[in-house]
Amino acid sequence: MQLINDNSCGWINDLSPRTNVKSLDKNYDCEWLIIGAGYTGLSAARKLGQLYSNQKIILVDAQLAGEGASSRNSGYLVETTLNDGFTSNKKLENYKKKSDIYDLGIEVVKKFIKEYQVDCDWNECGKYFASSRLEDKKILINFSETLSKLDFRNNLVDEEELKKKLGTSFYNIGLYTKGGILLHPGKLVRAMIDTLPKNVELFENSSLINWKKNNDIILCTFKEAIIKTKKIIFATNGFLKSLGIKTNYNFPITLTASMTRPLTDKEFKSIGEPKEWGVLPVRPMGATIRMTKDRRILIRNTAEVHNPYKMDQSDLKKRSTKQKIGIKKRFPQLPDNIIQSTWSGIVSRTRNSSQIFEKIDENIFAAGCYNGSGIGVGTLFGEQIAIKASNEHTNEIETIEARKKPTCLPPQPFLNLGVKARLIYERLRARTEI
Repeated sequence: MQLINDNSCGWINDLSPRTNVKSLDKNYDCEWLIIGAGYTGLSAARKLGQLYSNQKIILVDAQLAGEGASSRNSGYLVETTLNDGFTSNKKLENYKKKSDIYDLGIEVVKKFIKEYQVDCDWNECGKYFASSRLEDKKILINFSETLSKLDFRNNLVDEEELKKKLGTSFYNIGLYTKGGILLHPGKLVRAMIDTLPKNVELFENSSLINWKKNNDIILCTFKEAIIKTKKIIFATNGFLKSLGIKTNYNFPITLTASMTRPLTDKEFKSIGEPKEWGVLPVRPMGATIRMTKDRRILIRNTAEVHNPYKMDQSDLKKRSTKQKIGIKKRFPQLPDNIIQSTWSGIVSRTRNSSQIFEKIDENIFAAGCYNGSGIGVGTLFGEQIAIKASNEHTNEIETIEARKKPTCLPPQPFLNLGVKARLIYERLRARTEI
């Protein structure tokens, strides 16, 4: 698995370059090895470091830590979701199990931020589900009823109120949910790197080539080194399959997003000087869009089956054109050349929108596949998989394991054909919302 670092992501470019990056260049023996240094791997490493202060813990990532999906998402810490993957949650009990996990995810991130005094532009402003199509009102009414049964504060919002709150007349109907949180994902994951316990050693730009279990020891081969470990946690999310973990249960989807430069005072005034906000689409392939704290507009309106390891600049430019169209639809008064950065990222999906959290073998564990909810759920699962790997049990693990387990996927090439067909179908249904 060879991943490439790039400088295309606006969130990452907000941060100062790190100067303490180390790559594997010699062999190691350790008690614990974690593969993947995103929200999940960093959270697992932090918990293990706290539990085993005298043991050697190694954390390895194929690229720069935290600069994969953890820094490339739209910065939503969600308590509720409408389009959670490719299936709908028709039963209230199943939706409650999902929302319980989301709630635990929010709490664990809150705890981390409070404990380490993290500045990640945290804003408990809630979020909107919105559409330009009045016929989508029925979807939002049904969703509102579901949320109300579970005691989630929400209210339907009409065109005039949306225009006042968002600064655009594009949307005709919306649903506001109180519990959503907006944040800067790059700042959050960078804080997780900077606060790793002293007994955790981080190695970056070090791809795992292969691994095997030999009696009670796991032998991991990298390009320049070999690590022998007693226990291993795989936390590579969309790349679990490439490492031979749960190979028939999850698949990667490539998303692209663009972010504008900060709006000038005149431009900001022209859209009504709104407070920070975030909008999620009613239809699965519609646009995710938000106004950031520093007056930038972020838009994500593409999802596709693509090489998950790299998207070159010519491909990014084509997606950026679609995102410019999406911004102009909503804010026609803004300049054409306002986009400052465009990037791609990977979201990991399962057939039934569940997550991977399990013991693979006696000393092999895995967590991942968050179906677009990785900030909170990924952080939660990292902490709890570390506890599970320590043969301990918590109420959080009980809640996680009460969810539906991921279901098996069809074999290739039928999987890719099916996913592509579904994406095309959803894209056509949401064509006015892009």
